[in-house]
Amino acid sequence: MKLKFTKMHGAGNDFIVIDAINQNINFTPTQWKHLADRRFGIGADQILVVEQPVSADVDFRYRIYNADGGEVEQCGNGSRAFVRFVTDKKLTNKNAIRVETMSGIIEPQLQSDGSICVNMGAPILDASKVPFDTFGLNAKTQADDLSWPLSINEKTVFVSAVSMGNPHAVQVVEDSETYPVLLDGPLIEHHPRFPKRVNAGFMQVINPQHIRLRVFERGAGETLACGTGACAAVVTGILRGLLTSPVRVSMHGGELSIDWQGPDHPVFLSGPAVTVFDGEIEI
Repeated sequence: MKLKFTKMHGAGNDFIVIDAINQNINFTPTQWKHLADRRFGIGADQILVVEQPVSADVDFRYRIYNADGGEVEQCGNGSRAFVRFVTDKKLTNKNAIRVETMSGIIEPQLQSDGSICVNMGAPILDASKVPFDTFGLNAKTQADDLSWPLSINEKTVFVSAVSMGNPHAVQVVEDSETYPVLLDGPLIEHHPRFPKRVNAGFMQVINPQHIRLRVFERGAGETLACGTGACAAVVTGILRGLLTSPVRVSMHGGELSIDWQGPDHPVFLSGPAVTVFDGEIEI
């Protein structure tokens, strides 16, 4: 079969976006992995699939597959690409839509300046729901944040466990550029205390409203940007008293803006979503 797709990116975090409303899509994990392969397929960090909603009160269903072929719960940068795609392809005439994901409802909105803001919902701070196994660990308290010791690579690092619909382990580092992200990232991702694996975030605080961030993503490796990772990092920084909303997040692929007013409030993620090209591939 021939598959029509669109290649997109959000701050360098790149996606294959597929209309599964007007195409019959039923792929295996191996096929998703092949599509994401940068040498033998199209190439992407994640594959985003647009489907008809299951619930009556939402506009679309949004499914996400990582580069390793596994389906995951959430993708913040992808949600912005999603709303750009359904708007450009005239699948909706709304500027604000409700989208059903594996982890719940999100509400992306196309702004008048062309940027896209997404209500990502409130962060989950209960470690057991991230999920993260804290049995036998003693947390370090900093203001309203708990950071937990992890033993990796013959050293101990302290991470804050946050879920933005998907699990994140955030640590504050002195210099994100020189930190051994590619060494520590896989060890944190696969650490046995995270039963569903985890996205590892490495945050450098520049000032109370600006951070630099690198994220080693679960199932994708280090990416040029990570929307949910930016949200989790800012939540951690605000809870620790290091940051004040809104916060500019500088990543290798570009910049995002995160606004969070504290516990029980939703996190708002803003940034670009760019179409690179449309294509067709034989499956």
